[in-house]
Amino acid sequence: MDELEREISRRVGSDFDILMVHSAFDRMTPMFRGSVSDLKKMLIGVCGPDRTLAMPAFFFGGSDYDAVHYYRQKPVFDSRKTPSQMGLLSELFRRHKGVSRSLHPTHSVCALGPLAEELTGRHHLDPYGCGQDSPFGVMDSHRTIIVGLGLPYFRCLTHVHYAEQFMGNEFPVSYREEAAPVVLKDEKGNSLDYVLRLKVFEGQRKIERLGRFIPEDEMIIWQFHGVPMFAVSARNVTRALILNAKKGRTIYSA
Repeated sequence: MDELEREISRRVGSDFDILMVHSAFDRMTPMFRGSVSDLKKMLIGVCGPDRTLAMPAFFFGGSDYDAVHYYRQKPVFDSRKTPSQMGLLSELFRRHKGVSRSLHPTHSVCALGPLAEELTGRHHLDPYGCGQDSPFGVMDSHRTIIVGLGLPYFRCLTHVHYAEQFMGNEFPVSYREEAAPVVLKDEKGNSLDYVLRLKVFEGQRKIERLGRFIPEDEMIIWQFHGVPMFAVSARNVTRALILNAKKGRTIYSA
């Protein structure tokens, strides 16, 4: 575990405010021989008391991952009980004492540290879940490093959606909207009415296209004892996507 901690610290450095971690714990063996609790503790240690650790706690419904259909049948998102579907580490982190979870039916984020409240506190005000009031908007306003452990970037880099929401109608891909009313329950059990709105863009999303848009020195992709990893600045992702979208190039195939 010490070796992995040194590797992450070396790749990420110290010039960040937020560390957003995507992970697939089952794909880290046999390289990582500790428990998922050990990994959680290590990542909290990498951030220390002055930085914020964040992880996705997304929930997309049943086995078909059709969130709109799910919430039309069961229209309640409970931040205390609705599990994360983003892997064992994210679910354990969600349950960690002191962790805050944002209020959103599909794209909630958990955070621990000095920016946790800022990251999670306004998500319910965001109409589509990945815009300026979402944790992704907050990440883009701070020095945020997004890291993948056991995952290539094109399997998990949700931050790409922030550029789409930031550009609004200037984003050059047509979409249709799906919606469902949902009751959000916060950590105190208070209820809030919300309408889940999802943009379904035309064409197939191919996040691997980001590799054509972002300079090689701005996204680190490597393998550590055979395990895929990546690290990239949230701001660099957004900048690259917006610059290319203005030229008509996106991560969506025609």
